[in-house]
Amino acid sequence: MEIYSYPQLDEQIQAAVLPNGLRIYCVPRADSEKTFAMLAADFGSIDCHFTIDGQTHDVTPGIAHFLEHKLFEEQDGNALQKFAARGAHPNAFTSHIMTAYHFTCTDRFYEDLEILLRFVTTPYFTDENVAKEKGIIGQEIDMLEDTPGWSAYVGVLQALYAVHPVRISVAGSKQSIAPIDPDILRLCHRGFYSPKNLVLVVCGQYAFDRVVELAQRITPAEAAEIASRTYGVEPEAVAQPRWERKMAVSRPMFMVGCKDQAPRDMYRQQLVGELAAQCIGGKSTVLYDTLYKRGLADRTFDPDYFTFAGGACALFSGESSEPDAVREALEQEIQRVAAEGLDEAVFRRSKKALYGKYIRRSSDASGVCRMQAEAVFSGAMAFDFAEVFQNITKQEVAARVQAWAQPNRMAMAVIAPQTEE
Repeated sequence: MEIYSYPQLDEQIQAAVLPNGLRIYCVPRADSEKTFAMLAADFGSIDCHFTIDGQTHDVTPGIAHFLEHKLFEEQDGNALQKFAARGAHPNAFTSHIMTAYHFTCTDRFYEDLEILLRFVTTPYFTDENVAKEKGIIGQEIDMLEDTPGWSAYVGVLQALYAVHPVRISVAGSKQSIAPIDPDILRLCHRGFYSPKNLVLVVCGQYAFDRVVELAQRITPAEAAEIASRTYGVEPEAVAQPRWERKMAVSRPMFMVGCKDQAPRDMYRQQLVGELAAQCIGGKSTVLYDTLYKRGLADRTFDPDYFTFAGGACALFSGESSEPDAVREALEQEIQRVAAEGLDEAVFRRSKKALYGKYIRRSSDASGVCRMQAEAVFSGAMAFDFAEVFQNITKQEVAARVQAWAQPNRMAMAVIAPQTEE
């Protein structure tokens, strides 16, 4: 066992790597009544072009999300029902960059952990259960497409990116999932669900040696090689400056994206990018105060930042009766900061606020597990944020803003109210 200590946070992470490559990380919470466990795969919706065993594959969009759904199906039943019978609360999610399966429980933790490890690493696909799932996922796709916030998110990524698969909705479309069959699911599972490509994170009360022993007994002894992936050559300029869709909303919703450079150090750039976005559009900035006083933005205005293999972008979202005016003001502020530099007080205030956000996330067991899985896939550890925040410089943050200020790096998605004809 290896121990990573973070005295400034009063935290530690216990770690081990199994002979098959599975990485295990446990965060003790002696006073927690519940224990949370997550088994995550470094496989997301953007991983649809890859090479395995010397052969290159282009798989249909939505395959990672479809595989997430199907893994709960077992030859002797359904893992969700097994968790429920023991009083545990399971769930799963697929993002652009990873797929994760998790549960929380108050007792019978090791029984639940065995279920988690077994169903994720032992796929069971038939023509019948795959065909049935297409109808279920089709309904989920319909719901997503009818969700204004999600539509704006997909729209701004389509406006920003011309080639990179991040531009495609995580769940794909009804058309894209139609050709999925057991063979392609097995291929993706073999290429990306190798123990070498999985991370197990536990937070709560547990016995570390027992977690390791159970994982070693349940997961495959032999680990397949991880598929290598490519994402195409993305131009620096945005694909289109504006994307719009009419939906049943009372006020226009918008999301403005600033296309950034692909990260060399994904973990650090995520933190620096988030801080840069806060310095531009956080609640304590001149831009937010100006927009609020002009009636162009309200408390829904929110800055964010997103890194992924092959790209990164800043995102500013909210509701406004004049979204184009918000975009114009945002662009002017980015150009001003890029030319004049960041205000020292805004920089310090924004850094303190963002640090507090990470502290709050790390107080929650589910937040810790997700933070750790994402950090590991980015080459770091969940609590590294404390040290990174200490040495982020104002010049480093300003460099991110300067990247956004380059020509043709901004795009906007608008969800406009439907008008009666």
